[in-house]
Amino acid sequence: MDRLNVKRAVFAALIVWTLGVTSFVLSYFVELMEDPDIQANLVLSVALVPITILAAHIYYRKGIETNGILLGAFMFLIAIILDATITVPVLIAPTGGNHLSFFGDPGFWLIGVEYVLVVTIYWKLRKLIGFNQKDIN
Repeated sequence: MDRLNVKRAVFAALIVWTLGVTSFVLSYFVELMEDPDIQANLVLSVALVPITILAAHIYYRKGIETNGILLGAFMFLIAIILDATITVPVLIAPTGGNHLSFFGDPGFWLIGVEYVLVVTIYWKLRKLIGFNQKDIN
């Protein structure tokens, strides 16, 4: 098992965070449900699957074999840092929320578990089918 490639992991996490925040914010512009916050979390939880698969693919494409749980947890930690420093002050606080309401929401932690699980499942499936980018080159 290779150690965590921090540079690649941060890059992958930035992709997930950027596309995730974008899908979350854009969901407020289309009113499908009575509660726009639940709608935004639902949209994010659905969008997170392909976004996270893309980011995991980018991370693992050079044949790195980092444990998926470790990678997923590290990427989620980067998302937490970005949420605390950017998302909450810029998007949540102006609408009356704060760090406690954001990080105290069970939906946030469920989405975090989903995030780590998707990376882990991607890693496991990649190992199961024996795919390695080094085999192609």
